Amino acid sequence: MNWHAIRAIYLFEMARMRRTLLQSVISPVLSTTLYFVVFGAAIGSRISEVDGVSYGAFLVPGLLMLSLLTQSVSNASFAIYFPKFTGTIFEHLSAPVSAFELTASYVAAAASKSVILGVIILLTARLFVPFGIAHPVWMAAFLVLTAVTFSLLGFLIGIWAENFEKLQLIPLLVITPLTFLGGSFYSIDMLPPFWRTVSLLNPVLYLVSGFRWSFFGSADVGVGLSLGMTLAFLLACAAVVAWMFRTGYRLKP
Repeated sequence: MNWHAIRAIYLFEMARMRRTLLQSVISPVLSTTLYFVVFGAAIGSRISEVDGVSYGAFLVPGLLMLSLLTQSVSNASFAIYFPKFTGTIFEHLSAPVSAFELTASYVAAAASKSVILGVIILLTARLFVPFGIAHPVWMAAFLVLTAVTFSLLGFLIGIWAENFEKLQLIPLLVITPLTFLGGSFYSIDMLPPFWRTVSLLNPVLYLVSGFRWSFFGSADVGVGLSLGMTLAFLLACAAVVAWMFRTGYRLKP
């Protein structure tokens, strides 16, 4: 294992976070704060509780997961796409660095950025609503696992994308809508039976549900199922990335 190469790429990517602090940290935190103000104050005043939890507190896991998913994908996809765009990706491919080491360094950096952002948002949320964390260890586990999974998805998208428009296509048209419809702002028990069944087809629901369980001890689906779906998605993304490197798909001319 080439730990020196992994460390070098990881530190380079983390340094980019410091250089783009406004875009990487401040902007997502401000956006999430606006969600707390609008949904927590405006809608929260009309909805007293959801599953025995105040609506303001109920929003915390969903909003945190929304930021985590979007930032993980964005960080990882741009990190690998930019070397493709500038042509420096061939230096990575010709260096004595395996596909696993290259993927691990970029994914670890993107996941680290997302986890740091998630902790900041979690602390910011305490300024607006009081809430507790019933299972802090599981909360941290879901936080890291989700960040790694969607960073891997972002890495996959960055390899697949041929231009900046395609780089934003899946996050904007697929991931964000699925997150909004995945129980981030509501419980699926509030939906009619038909739409509740349809919601169970949304993979993001299981991520949000498992994360919310770690906060309040209750969720729309079982925590075991949530964990299983997350791991299955992680393995699927890893398999696709491995295939891309093995075949040189959109990495080599």
